[in-house]
Formats: sequence, structure tokens, C-alpha cells
Amino acid sequence: MTREEKVALVSSLTDGFKEADGVIVSEFKGLTVSKLEELRASAKDLDVKVQVIKNTLANIALKNAGKDGIELKDTSIFIWGDQLNSSKVAAKFAEKNDKFIIKAAHIDGEVCSTDKVIALSKLPGREELIAMLLQVWNAPVQNFTIGLNALKEKKEQSA
Repeated sequence: MTREEKVALVSSLTDGFKEADGVIVSEFKGLTVSKLEELRASAKDLDVKVQVIKNTLANIALKNAGKDGIELKDTSIFIWGDQLNSSKVAAKFAEKNDKFIIKAAHIDGEVCSTDKVIALSKLPGREELIAMLLQVWNAPVQNFTIGLNALKEKKEQSA
């Protein structure tokens, strides 16, 4: 990789990390290419980026984005995007693959542990929250119509 390519990569990574609410660093040693493709496909569905990046370039990009503090060792795969979706992608994939280990994360402007990533992954997403809200709004109307229908049937039987 030439110096110009490295500069361009660091620049694009810096922009991506600045826009991202969550950056998760994981170890993937021992995973097959097909497993990594599964990870990329599941991340693409949630608009989350996944990329293997050389540690020196990643350190520069993270520092430029104001997300420094993550200690990078060995081979790392980076997952970044919305904090909730990136946490869901990483945690779900870590459950299925024991060789995929979440090492560190930068969420909400601070370096956090894997416990926070796993806790975030268990929270409901936007669509799930909207569905819950609609259920709550719909319940009184539904119960009212059931009650009216029962009253109507009772009146018909007595008449």
C-alpha cells in the first residue's frame, strides 16, 4: 500500500469514526472467510461498517476522530456505526462464534468494556420500540371495541 493510499484510507476512516456513535474493536483470529462474510452481511443490513484495519492506521484515524484511548494489539476487526446497531451486530456474532471476541469499544465518547456492548445489544431497536408504542396506544381502543361487542351480543340475547 502506497503512502497516498494510506493517507486516503486514514482520511475516510477518520470521517467514518467521527460520524459513528459506536466503534467496537474485536478479535477474529481463527474465523473463516465465510464467517467474516456473514458478519459483513448482517452489518450491512443494519447500516454498520465492518473492516479489518492495520492497528497503526486505525490508531491515527481514531485519534483524528477524537476517539482515542483504545489499546490496539494483535489483529483487529473494527465495527462502527450507530451504537445500538453496531453493538447488536458484534454481540450477536460473538454469541454464535467463540473465536470472535469483543476486545474494547468507544461508545458515548468514552472507552467502555464488553459488558456495556452486550448490555446495549439487548436493548430494543427503533422499530421494536415503535411497535411497542403502537401496541400500547392500540390496547385501550381494542379493549373498548371488545367490550362494546360483548354488550351488543348480551343485549341481542336478552331481546
